[in-house]
Amino acid sequence: MPVHAYPLPTMTAIFLNGEFVQPDQALVSAFDAGLTHGVGLFETMTGHMKTPESEPEVVRLWDHMARLAASAKELRLSDQLRTQALGHAVLQTVKKCALPDQRVRLTITGGNLSALAPARAPGQQPHDPTILIVAQPATQYPAEMFEQGVVAAIADLKANPFDPTAAHKTLNYWPRLSELQRAAVKGAAEALVFQITNHLCGGCVSNAIIVKDGALFTPIVRGEEVKGGLPSPVLPGITRAAVLELARSMDLETTSTMLSIDDVLGADELMLTNSSWGILPVVRVEAEQIADGTVGPITKKLREALNAPASE
Repeated sequence: MPVHAYPLPTMTAIFLNGEFVQPDQALVSAFDAGLTHGVGLFETMTGHMKTPESEPEVVRLWDHMARLAASAKELRLSDQLRTQALGHAVLQTVKKCALPDQRVRLTITGGNLSALAPARAPGQQPHDPTILIVAQPATQYPAEMFEQGVVAAIADLKANPFDPTAAHKTLNYWPRLSELQRAAVKGAAEALVFQITNHLCGGCVSNAIIVKDGALFTPIVRGEEVKGGLPSPVLPGITRAAVLELARSMDLETTSTMLSIDDVLGADELMLTNSSWGILPVVRVEAEQIADGTVGPITKKLREALNAPASE
């Protein structure tokens, strides 16, 4: 773990609908669409404050904002998200929290349903969403997870390519969290989700990348579909994109394709990516060992590059 030169406060910063509030004041309406119907989107990010006086940083902030805006428009939550204002609110929340390493979550819901009329009158103001940003201490993962790799389970959950919400970070995470609970009972850190066609999606909270013969292969995500083909129920992961870009910069071949369980079990290396842990090596799926059961060299190289501090 890094050693920081100043005390670590235990503050959690909360920004709700335009202002900072204390945890006991972070309240939403009983009629909020996120609570009553699960209508909403979220982004989870990593924030940093190098010193109390430094400028706040959020890893790949504007990529997260772009993905959020695209989902909000496609799912008709909002087609007018002010991503610049949202991004700056996220940065100010990181600054308010003041911790060196932070987990930051931005949630946008459909807002107060009682404010919605069956038919909006001409000239009526647009319905306001609920905007909640929470910055708190970053999740600390044991070093052994990355040095020795983890076990992944196979989820019973099947993703449907015809579900229009499947490839978006909606608030409906109950099925995925249930699978994570079942995976934990098996001693697994994640659970691999497959489509109803039995092609790999990724983990419950992560994207998947396999290595075979020195090349990287990853499931097709939303926006990468072949024209006329099935829509993808796979979220376009921000960290996934960063890892693939790093791989190409190392002259490694990358391919987005449909992957079967045989592709997974026959891989030389398997890694899972998200914004919290970066790259997580998987060395076993259920009872099946991946290659020799150790973290592979390409996974190690990519993780080192991803975690390298940005040049000044």
